Amino acid sequence: MQAKEKFAESLYSVLPIMLIVLALHWTIVPIGETLWQFLTGGALLVIGLSIFLLGTEIGMVPIGQKAGAALTSRKNFPLMLGAGFVIGFLVTVAEPDVQVLATQVASVDASISPTALVFMIAAGVGLFVAVAMGRIILQVPLKLVLALFYALVFVCAFFTSPSFLGIAFDAGGATTGPMTVPFIMALGVGVAAVRSGRSAGEESFGFIGLASVGPIVAVLMLGMLFQGGAGTELPHVVEEAVRLPLHLHFLQLVPEVAEEVVHALAPLALLFAVFQFTLLKMPPIQLVKMIVGLVYTFIGLVCFFVGVKGGFMPAGAELGGMIARLEYNAALVPIGFVIGAVVVCAEPAVWVLNGQVEQVSGGHIRKKVMLVSLSVGVACSVAIAMLRVMTGWSIWWFLIPGYALALGLMRFCPQMFTAIAFDSGGVASGPMASTFILAFTLGASRALGGNPITDAFGVIAMIAMTPLLTIQILGILYTSRERKAESRRAVNQPEHAEETAEVQK
Repeated sequence: MQAKEKFAESLYSVLPIMLIVLALHWTIVPIGETLWQFLTGGALLVIGLSIFLLGTEIGMVPIGQKAGAALTSRKNFPLMLGAGFVIGFLVTVAEPDVQVLATQVASVDASISPTALVFMIAAGVGLFVAVAMGRIILQVPLKLVLALFYALVFVCAFFTSPSFLGIAFDAGGATTGPMTVPFIMALGVGVAAVRSGRSAGEESFGFIGLASVGPIVAVLMLGMLFQGGAGTELPHVVEEAVRLPLHLHFLQLVPEVAEEVVHALAPLALLFAVFQFTLLKMPPIQLVKMIVGLVYTFIGLVCFFVGVKGGFMPAGAELGGMIARLEYNAALVPIGFVIGAVVVCAEPAVWVLNGQVEQVSGGHIRKKVMLVSLSVGVACSVAIAMLRVMTGWSIWWFLIPGYALALGLMRFCPQMFTAIAFDSGGVASGPMASTFILAFTLGASRALGGNPITDAFGVIAMIAMTPLLTIQILGILYTSRERKAESRRAVNQPEHAEETAEVQK
């Protein structure tokens, strides 16, 4: 049953993009033999993502919850923060979205090591996971912590190299992927569950939102120390790969990808073993489930990365480049709008988020309202990203007002909605954003002769910024509606009291 659900989620997430590519191939930009690579890569993506999600649910999420509860129950503050850093670091190293982002950065700027970038992002996540755990234990207001650290983000952004600006904010969205979100969220739930009080459940909200600030700060600091190569690209291999038979094209990627996945998961498996002997001491049945979950995760990640590297990224880059070379390349903007609208509607995590907001609001904010709001917002974000590629406009013109508005809305928005909004910043920027949409944007930038490192990167950041605004605005509207309803009840109450008194007489 679980396997069928995960397969349905993955298929529903990937299929809309595949249909859009087919529609473009049959109409304005036929991509030739690359289409078969794309379709095969899409099938591998669905299979890999299904197995991967099943593995995380079986092995990762329970460990995260138990580890968080066990660490907090020890009441050893330094131990808890240290373990939070290590957990955040290792889980992020294994995050597929982060690996894909680092690969695409290295393809544009050969002077930036993908391994160094992944480790820097992971260090940022680890540090801020520790901060998030400390905030829950010390009960520091979330809004205050978010305001302080986003102020730090923009101070660092002012001094960093322009080459790292878009990459840094993209890293914040990419880290909230299918590996990091369930595990770190489970860790937050485990920490919050040990706390007493009625607000213990609510404290787990905002955990992901705060953790995603870390990679932004870390990459911005990397940009202060290292200027980058200003877009010194690696040579393209798509043309050579097309000449290979389809099965050989994908099979040749398996050994390299398997080795990368082993390197990513081995430290995480070692950490789980340490937890088992020191903190968790799970019974044999649960231990077997954890091992099975890790095996599923390995198989799923191999299939996922082979599909991404062999089909999705090459096809996305080629498609973006072909549309950019058309006489009417302004079509990039409406096509980007459609892709953004469809992708967010197909993201399974968005539906989970919509149900969460409907529950928190007592049913006043319907799922359809949330879905339409997010869909329009993300569609506009991708369309603006395409416009940036065409015009070379700085991402500053969008990030500064966007985040300033998001932080300003915190003053008027209920804390629960603020926490959910910042948690969901990465919900919209799922696997399709870091694989297809970013590759599409990079291909368009190359074809237009721009600088991909400054013009293309930032599209994930734009997508991730949308829920910060949408959900907080809905929270403010919900609060206003509740206040008006209370006022009406207060006005009508004396009238009902008089009627009751007359009836009693």
